[in-house]
Amino acid sequence: MSAWRSSERFGRPREGSQAVKRNRLIAAIVAVGCVANLLPGAALAQAYPSKPIRVLIATSAGSNPDTVARVVAVGLTQALGQQIIVDNRAGAGGNIGAEVAARAPADGYNVFLAHTNHSINTTLYKKLAYDVINDFSPVSLLALSPFVATVHPSLPAKSLRDLINIAKARPGDLTYASAGTGSGTFFSAEYFNSMAKVKMLHVAYKGGGPALAAVVAGETSVYFTPFATGLPHIRSGKLRPLGVSAPKRLPDLPGVPAIAETLPGYEVLAWAGLMVPAKTPGSVIETLHKAAVSALRDPEVRKRLNSLGYIVVGSRPDELGTHIRTEIDKYAKLIRQIGLPPQ
Repeated sequence: MSAWRSSERFGRPREGSQAVKRNRLIAAIVAVGCVANLLPGAALAQAYPSKPIRVLIATSAGSNPDTVARVVAVGLTQALGQQIIVDNRAGAGGNIGAEVAARAPADGYNVFLAHTNHSINTTLYKKLAYDVINDFSPVSLLALSPFVATVHPSLPAKSLRDLINIAKARPGDLTYASAGTGSGTFFSAEYFNSMAKVKMLHVAYKGGGPALAAVVAGETSVYFTPFATGLPHIRSGKLRPLGVSAPKRLPDLPGVPAIAETLPGYEVLAWAGLMVPAKTPGSVIETLHKAAVSALRDPEVRKRLNSLGYIVVGSRPDELGTHIRTEIDKYAKLIRQIGLPPQ
């Protein structure tokens, strides 16, 4: 029996026969189908991020949150391989930017830098167009920062006790600047007013940058400046530091006492963290979280933040969520203590 006849006997079609061609065609179709089924998952896994990412900041350029964002953006660019675009949307104590961020597409290309104001505004405002808990998903708490009670050099106050005495002698006349009602700079000063039993006059500006510029220019006398943005002006002598809002003195300002040394129990720390619109996919949040942690571990990024007085954190998403809830409760109590009516 010939070889080909023997193979036919056991059901193997002859090479080049119609059966062989048909079997090969079927196998090819099945293979293509399998690859097609795998492609969507593979494409999704490799697609993000495939274009620049916008980080929306609800404060002006030069403010404390803006400083954190711009330093961390360098590390995020390296970690994600995409350009990070900083988009400042200042106004209404951070509410304008937060509303824009909450309504942005939940695609991972719209990231929100939440900060201290957003844990304050929940209580401070009767009605908000966003909910910092329900409209966002947390990514990572980036950093904490103290404030520094500073005065323009023209004010003859060399200590916190001097400032208190001047404020008591000039009730409602001594002015302090803030980044807006409800901002961290506002509450730092109002907390001081409450504990020192004085009444400095509030002058609100559209963001931390303009507020800082105002006190440096002498338009206002007092400013509880975020440490990072105020430090260069303190070092240059344009601002005189009287006390820090951290519970202890800071290494970069060892000669400046903690405000708590004069007013026991005084403590205010600003925070900044990354969030995304609530319906952002979990896989995208995980990618952003890993990138944020990687950025904060970068020696240059960490060195830069530390040199500006920031306490670098880099938390898990759930830890940021817990922190925000804790801050909301803390400021709700402070608002009641101050007697500040809802806006």
